[in-house]
Amino acid sequence: QVQLVESGGGLVQAGGSLRLSCEASGRAFSSLAMGWFRRTPGKEREFVATINRYGATYYADSVKGRFTISRDNPKNTGYLQMNSLKPEDTAVYYCAAKIGGLNSVREAEYDYWGQGTQVTVSS
Repeated sequence: QVQLVESGGGLVQAGGSLRLSCEASGRAFSSLAMGWFRRTPGKEREFVATINRYGATYYADSVKGRFTISRDNPKNTGYLQMNSLKPEDTAVYYCAAKIGGLNSVREAEYDYWGQGTQVTVSS
């Protein structure tokens, strides 16, 4: 079992930056792939970014060039650096972990989820 706890959300003006953290416990973090997803009211949760156990990353087109996913295995923590934020980035952001360590953009392939953290970008 893996427990994930997100932090770092908040309110920021358009063009600003935030860094989300996702601290994991309960299983060898380095063996897991990590992903970030987000949900806005009335919409399904959507893929944002993923990093596999080897450090390879993949991003949704909507955030490519603005967001950076990373991980610090000794700290059991993953990160999502969000720059040049736009109002349409406003959402609850969730981190997720996937056994097997390989990237996935599919929500259903992730085994563990955090509780979510709110990000609000004002115009």
